[in-house]
Amino acid sequence: MAINPIQAFLIGIVYYLGIDGTPWITHLGNHTWLRPMFNGFIVGIILGDPVQGTIIGAAINLPYLAFISAGGSVPMDPALAGTVGTALALGANVSPSVATTMAIPIGLLGTIIWIVHMTVDTTFVHMADKAAEEGDIRKVNILHVAPPQIFLFIISVIPVAFAVYFGVDAVQWLVDALSGRPLDILSAIGGILPALGIAMNLRAMNGSGKLIFFLLGFLLTAYSGLPILALSIFGAIIAWIWTTLDLKGEY
Repeated sequence: MAINPIQAFLIGIVYYLGIDGTPWITHLGNHTWLRPMFNGFIVGIILGDPVQGTIIGAAINLPYLAFISAGGSVPMDPALAGTVGTALALGANVSPSVATTMAIPIGLLGTIIWIVHMTVDTTFVHMADKAAEEGDIRKVNILHVAPPQIFLFIISVIPVAFAVYFGVDAVQWLVDALSGRPLDILSAIGGILPALGIAMNLRAMNGSGKLIFFLLGFLLTAYSGLPILALSIFGAIIAWIWTTLDLKGEY
């Protein structure tokens, strides 16, 4: 699958919305846009195959199930892994397991973009402090919004657009060169990586006493015969009831 410049640019915007703290037009927050399952779906729409994009994004999402960003540190970048990983996987027509193996190192490279972003933004903070000392509130507001977003747009959209536009041929060549046993090994590794994310997520749930809900969902899925949509609705209702009681301290 060839990726044209317009598609590459749009995929870059998807990544920008994923790494941005408060996406301009979504009001969903980057906690939604940074998830590979979601941005993989959007990338799939851009490339004309939303179903496969969602499947690949879901596979990439599994190692990042327990991902958190604490204290401003980002040990990996799920948004970059999801957008670029899904785009390259769709372009090279590789399996979801191979896509996961490809996406993990891509996600690690995303920390460079984050560090550059945070480092340069400190300059705008100092400029805003100076404007505040001068009593120029209008300038403070502009410095708080415009320069950081323009800079983030440049360092996120442009690299991703170039990566997905020029990277498909390189990935396709690499896949062809590794066809056979090496590609089978990569597929096996890609199948193991999701287990790591699931294990980390289970550990987090066990620590907060919520593992019972996972077991309930698993048993209902495996033995009830109900469709996943019905189970999702039941799960949402149970989550709402539990959250309501938790906030009121009545359980």
